[in-house]
This record gives sequence, structure tokens and C-alpha cells, in this order.
Amino acid sequence: MSGKVGVAGRVYELCEPIALELGLKVWDVQYQKEGAEWVLRIYIDKEGGVGIDDCVNMSRAIDPVLDETDPVPQEYVLEVSSSGLNRKLTRPEHFEAYMEEPVRARLIRPLEDGTKELEGLLIGYEDGRVELQLDEETSVTLEKKELAWVCALDDIETEDTE
Repeated sequence: MSGKVGVAGRVYELCEPIALELGLKVWDVQYQKEGAEWVLRIYIDKEGGVGIDDCVNMSRAIDPVLDETDPVPQEYVLEVSSSGLNRKLTRPEHFEAYMEEPVRARLIRPLEDGTKELEGLLIGYEDGRVELQLDEETSVTLEKKELAWVCALDDIETEDTE
């Protein structure tokens, strides 16, 4: 495969069985140029959170597989890390997993009132359309192509209104 999407997709496929053996889940794979270097980033997750040992173990397990299969067309830096709090939702299964959960969306272009970020409950995702419930009376549906990113707000603190 060639191109960024091809490389990331192929590496994702290679990582999945290895992650499962280690009790992990592959959250996402990104392959992008940063400055003069290409970076292959593998984001992992697991119930209860990811620690440094998980990252090291995944890196050591995937490295020989990447060397053998050679899915990356040039030299690159390999990084394995936690998907972290406020993780970006990029795949359909991410949106499904965070349905009815708080998210933040950054728009590529601001709304007429100048707003560039929205926070609300993710209440829908279908055919590249993201629906957010902003408050009790307001919801908005946006095309994924209108969004720079959508991230989960895992660490959001809710106010006690009782």
C-alpha cells in the first residue's frame, strides 16, 4: 500500500493481533511527516489505563513485525503511546463507543458568531455526520469534513446541581 492512509491502515492491521495478545487494544495509528522526519504513532488503550510498560511491550512486540513486513516506504520514528485522556475520535467505532458521552469538537472554520469549539454530548454519528447535544434545547449536526477534530472528554467534571 502507498500513501499515508495505506501505511496507517496496514500497520493497524498488523498491530491488532499483537495488542490483543498483550491485553491491549489499538486505538489508532497515524503516519505523518513532522519536520524532516516521518513518524509512525501507534496509540493503545486498555481497561484501567495504559502504563509505560504497556507502551514498551507493544513497541518491542511490533518492531520485528514492522521490520519483517516493511509496510513503511521510508525511514521513520516509531512511537507507541496511550490514547490518553481527551482522546481524538477518528474511527466509526470510536464514535460508537462514546455515544451519549461528553465531547469537544473543533471546527475548521468558525461559525457565524466566531465559535470554533463546541462541547456537548455525542448523540449521533452516521455517514460522516456528527450530532452533538449542546444543551437541553440545542443540538447541531456537522459533517466530519467540517471538523478539525473531535475528542472525548474523559476527565470532564460535572457540576453537582442538586
